[in-house]
Amino acid sequence: MANNNIQTATNNLTTLTGYFHSLSQTPQRLKKRMLATWTPDQELNQVRQRSGADMKRNLKWYDLVALGLGGMLGVGVFVTTGSVAHHQSGPSVFISYIIAGLSALLSSLCYTEFAVQVPVAGGAFSYLRLTFGEFVGYFAGANILMEYVFSNAAVSRSFTEYLSFAFGANDPNVWRVEVHGLPKNYNMLDFPAVSLILLLTLCLCHSTKESSLLNLIMTVFHVIFFGFIIVACFCNGSAKNLVSPNGLAPFGVRGVVDGAAKVYFSYIGYDSASTLAEEIKDPSKSLPIGIMGSVLITTMLYCLMALSLCMITPYNKISDKASFSIAFGKIGWMWESNVVGAGASLGIVASLLVAMLGQARYLCVIGRARLVPSSLAKVHPSTGTPLNATLFLGVCTAFIALFTELDIIIELVNIGTLLVFYLVANALIYRRYVISGHTPPLYTLLFLSLFSLSALGFSLSWKFNQQEWGLPLFGGLMITITAFYHHKVPHADADTDWRVPFMPWPPALSIFLNVFLITTLKLLSFQRFAVWACFITLFYVLYGVHSTYQADEFEIVNSSLPNLQTNKVQVQVL
Repeated sequence: MANNNIQTATNNLTTLTGYFHSLSQTPQRLKKRMLATWTPDQELNQVRQRSGADMKRNLKWYDLVALGLGGMLGVGVFVTTGSVAHHQSGPSVFISYIIAGLSALLSSLCYTEFAVQVPVAGGAFSYLRLTFGEFVGYFAGANILMEYVFSNAAVSRSFTEYLSFAFGANDPNVWRVEVHGLPKNYNMLDFPAVSLILLLTLCLCHSTKESSLLNLIMTVFHVIFFGFIIVACFCNGSAKNLVSPNGLAPFGVRGVVDGAAKVYFSYIGYDSASTLAEEIKDPSKSLPIGIMGSVLITTMLYCLMALSLCMITPYNKISDKASFSIAFGKIGWMWESNVVGAGASLGIVASLLVAMLGQARYLCVIGRARLVPSSLAKVHPSTGTPLNATLFLGVCTAFIALFTELDIIIELVNIGTLLVFYLVANALIYRRYVISGHTPPLYTLLFLSLFSLSALGFSLSWKFNQQEWGLPLFGGLMITITAFYHHKVPHADADTDWRVPFMPWPPALSIFLNVFLITTLKLLSFQRFAVWACFITLFYVLYGVHSTYQADEFEIVNSSLPNLQTNKVQVQVL
């Protein structure tokens, strides 16, 4: 009887009749599964065992710092700085990086506490599934995966642009193939980008430790290369370019803030570090150093590099594509332009390596939860890497890289990332006060709702120029709500070696900054995101909820078998 139940539970989604039967039970299953949560112990043991072999714990804190730096440095400076300086922030683009860096640092605090407490490869997906239930975790995980795949595809195309300058070409499209029958912005086929993605995919399938060593070497050279650019620009550039032709902030404060939302794309890579928690030897010590250390170092280098670019050429003459190489070429530094192209290409390779490392681990853990086919969760026993997930996402990324321009997807990527970081900050407050502190959930949910609404009111007041009354009203309301909650509602210290200090202020500020930056994005970003949100929700309703329900039923039946066998033995003895 038990064996029949197991067979039924595993086959319901593989036959057409069984699938339609499952669809007829969708309302009941949604009710049971959407808010289903796991404990950290279940996530660390029971769920992780679904991958078969364990990932190998070979990484140390310096590997994590290098991986965080490698994941961020190549993206921001060489992909977004020129465009943001030219169109949004002007010479004050370095201030945009400071604002985005502060938001990233606050989010990294929240990530770090979760990663130390639950050192698994799932990142935001695991943290939110443990706190707010299956659907919120799935929604966040799907958005992070979308962000990784799209951004990696776009960044790989920037690799082609800079590499062409390294070989002396002055046209960023010289190595691309134009196809006249395809729509504009999708008609420049980029085969070097595809080749790079596939090569890195094979490298990541082989070994995490060796991939980390490769990244460490590239990151060291990359930081030295940054130093070369900074020194060269500060010695030969002019401070007059920072205030000429139209001042430090030619587009005003609004331009600086809008630029911050766009350059946030540059900080996405630190999230990859948290997905390596299963492969770190001492998570409680290495994770705080690796995650926050890489964000702080990256912010400092971003600001110096942004200042360097604006010192060697006026902001209105900065190119959107391969901006550093073109800027050096315009002032007659031709060999420096070639060096910049080579160094930028190397940085982009390091960034892609880390981002692709993280995306595979996200998909692996989502597969463990059975929200996608379980074959994507398998860890290869000899390499200790999620082989199927790495190959699948590598192929998807390469396909998108063949067609899609960076500008098409950068704001879609940002809105999804900011939303996930917003959810993680909310989850940390809820976990610390309700799950660990055992206070009634109503108080915390009320605080989070009122604070988010106040942050939205403040942000919309800024967006629609209602600063005179909107900013002081909603700003004062946020401070008052947080102070009252801090004074009245007790919380328990996290039972780990590391925790976020001064609760609930840091995650509350993170919530505010994420909401604020989201509202600065264009309407088209929200429309594209709405389409994506509908798609992943539909996938959950049609597949995810039924798959996890069947997996849960299977494990319940399977765990009852030893008891049944024990009872039979007892009967025979009697």
